[in-house]
Amino acid sequence: MAHPPNKNADFENLRERARRPRAKDDLKARARELRLQGWTYDQIKAELGCSKSSVSLWVRDLPRPAPHDRQEQAKAASRKRWDHELALRDEERRRVTAAGVAEVGSLSDRELLLAGVALYWAEGSKAKPHRRTEVLQFINSDPGVIKVFLRWLELLGVGRERLTLRVSIHETADVAGAEAFWAGVAGVDVSAFRRATLKKHNPRTVRKNTGDGYHGCLVVYVRQSVDLYRRMEGAWYGIVLGVDSTS
Repeated sequence: MAHPPNKNADFENLRERARRPRAKDDLKARARELRLQGWTYDQIKAELGCSKSSVSLWVRDLPRPAPHDRQEQAKAASRKRWDHELALRDEERRRVTAAGVAEVGSLSDRELLLAGVALYWAEGSKAKPHRRTEVLQFINSDPGVIKVFLRWLELLGVGRERLTLRVSIHETADVAGAEAFWAGVAGVDVSAFRRATLKKHNPRTVRKNTGDGYHGCLVVYVRQSVDLYRRMEGAWYGIVLGVDSTS
């Protein structure tokens, strides 16, 4: 026996559906928001996963976005490709650098001795035929170079009490901050530094060594180092003869 239709239940279902927001209301609101931001129909369609006809129906009363500058679009695409290329280069640089670190490993005393001699001969103060100033004096802006040089001096038996340290820096820079930085690199107290040498500002020069990363140079002077200088000089000649016996 068939049951008569439940009119009350049907009425309640209709009321419930009326109270529910339509499923596409949120999509429509989002589509209109994106259109106002200048998105194309195809971009909105891809973003929301709906049909192009629905997008057109929802946003057709909105003003058309201004056409994009093709030159700017080309520049943006080029920047994107270049950023990707730079990221690949950075990754390759890190890989090769890590391989170089692993290849060197720990240094023996002899290896450090030779590395320090070559480093000093390239960067340190040297005697000239017209000025036989035989003393170890070294200046550099690279913290790594300074650390290797100081470790080399330790290998030669030079204690920190024989060192005179001084910062050389542009007069407009943060001198106190630079001294604190180099004190940390050298493992000494700031009070160990002599008065900084300030470089005069030239208004015609466009300086690039500015900002928080600029700490000037550290000058390291070794007192009573005539014999050490001559040993260093002789070791350098030994390196040259070691690779070219005709020198």
